[in-house]
Amino acid sequence: MNVGIVCYASVGGSGIVATELAKGLARRGHEVRLISSEPPVRLGDFQAGLAFHAVRTPGYPLFREPQYLLTLANKIVEVCREAQLDIIHAHYAVPHATAAYLARQILAASGEGHVPRVITTLHGTDVTLIGSDASYLETVAFSIDQSDGVTAVSGSLRDDTYRQLPVRARIEVIPNFLDCRDHRRIADEGLASRYRGGRPDTKLVIHVSNFRPVKRVGAVVELFRRIREQVPARLLLVGDGPDLSTACRRARELGLAGDVEPLGEQELVVPLLSVADLCLLPSAQESFGVAALEAMACSVPVVASRVGGLPEVITDGESGFLRDPEDLDGMTACAVRLLTDAALHRRIAAGGWRRVHDHFCAEEVVPRYEAFYKAVLLQDAAAVRDGAAIPAQSPGS
Repeated sequence: MNVGIVCYASVGGSGIVATELAKGLARRGHEVRLISSEPPVRLGDFQAGLAFHAVRTPGYPLFREPQYLLTLANKIVEVCREAQLDIIHAHYAVPHATAAYLARQILAASGEGHVPRVITTLHGTDVTLIGSDASYLETVAFSIDQSDGVTAVSGSLRDDTYRQLPVRARIEVIPNFLDCRDHRRIADEGLASRYRGGRPDTKLVIHVSNFRPVKRVGAVVELFRRIREQVPARLLLVGDGPDLSTACRRARELGLAGDVEPLGEQELVVPLLSVADLCLLPSAQESFGVAALEAMACSVPVVASRVGGLPEVITDGESGFLRDPEDLDGMTACAVRLLTDAALHRRIAAGGWRRVHDHFCAEEVVPRYEAFYKAVLLQDAAAVRDGAAIPAQSPGS
C-alpha cells in the first residue's frame, strides 16, 4: 500500500506514535510519506520506503495568521498525485482530518480517477479539549464523520468522543504502541551515578510530560516531597511546557530545588528512564498514557491516576499502581512501598514489561493498522461513513 501519514512534529504522543507507525509500515514493505510542518522528532535516519514532505505556510498581510489548514490540504493533494496514495492517515483531528477531507474533495473534483481513502486517528485533546470547544465542535465532528475509517487510541477516548461530539462514525480502538527493540532498559552506571549525586542509596523518581495543567505537575512535586520525607530521592522532570517553571518554583519554596532536576525536552527518553526507579503520572486525564508505556517498557514501575485510558495500559497491583487523582496519600504509599520493598519493585517492574510486550509492541499493533487499512479499502466509502457497511458502535460498547 501507499500511505500518507499526517501528524504534528512535536514530542507529543500523537506525533511520536504516528512516526513510529510510519517506520513500522515501511519496514513491512509499504511506501509511506510523512507530512508535517517539520521532520518529526522520532523520524531518525534514512529508512527505505519512508519519505518526509514539509508543509510550508507563507504569511501574507491580508491574513491575521498563517493558513496552515489550507497549505496542509494543498500539500496532501500534491503528495497524493505524486505517490498515488491509497490511504491518507490523519493523526489528531484538528486540523489534520479537516485538511485530509478537503484534499480528498479536491482530488475527487479533479476527475483524475485516483482518490485515496481517509482514516482519522483520535489521540485525546483533539476531542476532549479542542474538539469539544463550541468554536470547533461542528467542524471537528463533521471531519471525523467524513473519514472513511476512524480509530481511537483507547476505549475511554472512543467513549468520550461519542459523549462530547455529535459523531456517528464507527470508531475502532487501536492502542498506542512502542518499538520494543528500542524501548528497553539499558545499563549506564555513569548516568545513574550522576543523577543520584554519587549516592547509590538515592532513588530516582521521574516524570515525563508536556507540563500542561492536565498533567498536574504541582501534584508531582507534592508527591515527591512526601516520598522524600521517607526515602532518599531525587526528581527528574523531563519535558517542557507552561507549568514547568511553576513546578520548579514550588520545589524551591519547599526547599527541594537541589534534588529536582529539570531536563527540558528530550527526543530520547530511554537513557533517562533506564536509570529511574519510579515514574509518577498523577494526571487529571490521559486518553492513553504513552509516558507510562515507555516507563513500563524500561522496567520502571508507574504510580498513576485512575483516569481515562490509563487502566487500559496499567493493571493495578500487577503492572503498576492506580489511585484516584486526588488520593495523594494513596499514591505516596504505593511509591514508598515500591522504593523500599525490592521484591515488590522487581515484581511490578517485570509485570509492566510483560504487559507492554504482550499488548503494546509494534509487532502486535502495526498489523492491526494494516488490517484496518485493508478493510477500509475494501468497503464502500459512503457506506462506511454512514455506518451501513460497518455497524456503528454505541457509546461504551
